[in-house]
Amino acid sequence: MILAAGLGTRMRPLTDHCPKPLLRAGGRTLIDFHLAKLAGVGITEVVVNCSWLADQLHAYFSSADCHGVRVQLSIEAQPLETAGGVVQALPYLDSEDDAPFLLINGDVWTDYDFSSLKACRPKAAHLVLIENPAHHPNGDFSLNSAGLVSEVSGEPRYTFSGISVWRPSVFRKLDQGKRALKPLMQAAIAQDALSGELFAGRWWDIGTPQRLSALDEFLNATESSD
Repeated sequence: MILAAGLGTRMRPLTDHCPKPLLRAGGRTLIDFHLAKLAGVGITEVVVNCSWLADQLHAYFSSADCHGVRVQLSIEAQPLETAGGVVQALPYLDSEDDAPFLLINGDVWTDYDFSSLKACRPKAAHLVLIENPAHHPNGDFSLNSAGLVSEVSGEPRYTFSGISVWRPSVFRKLDQGKRALKPLMQAAIAQDALSGELFAGRWWDIGTPQRLSALDEFLNATESSD
C-alpha cells in the first residue's frame, strides 16, 4: 500500500492544484518511482489511498503506464491519517493467512531494495529506519541487538523511513475513522513484536518545495552522469 492521502500542506503552493504524489522530480511523478521499484521486484497489486484532489490521481492511474501494476484506489472523504487509511483499505490487504503487506509513504524517494522485504514475516510489523536527517535530528526509535525496535531512553535513536511491513491482523479490530500509526507501533513494542533494520542508502523525505527541488537536481545530475 502506498500512502497518498495527505493534504500536502508543507508543499504549498505546489500542492494547491496538484496532489503531492503527482509532483515531479527528474521528469517523473513521485509515485511513479515507487510503482517502478515495486514492479521490479514482482509486486503487481498495489493499493493507493487518496483524498486531496483524488480525481487527479484517479485520472492518472487510468491513463499512465503503471509498469504492469494493478492499482486499487481507496478514496477517503477526509484524510484518515496512516492507520485510519489502512483500516479503510483493509478489505484489499487482508488475507486468511494474515500475509503481511508492504506500507510505503508516497512522499519519500529512496534506492532501498524492496525485494528484501518480500520474505519479511514480522510478529506485528517491521520498520526500516535511517540515520537522522537534518530536519529530524532527534529520531523516532532505537534498535537493539536482537533487531527489535524500542523507545529506550539513552540509546541511539533513528528515524522511521516511512517504509514498513505489517500484519493485517494488527488493524482488524480497529474502528473506522481518523487514526495515527505510532500508537500501534508502541503497542507492538510493548509486546516485543516490532522488528526493524537500519538502512544506509539514499533516502529523501519530500516534505517541502526545497527538498523536492534538491531531489530533482540530484536525479538530473545522476542521469547526466550515467
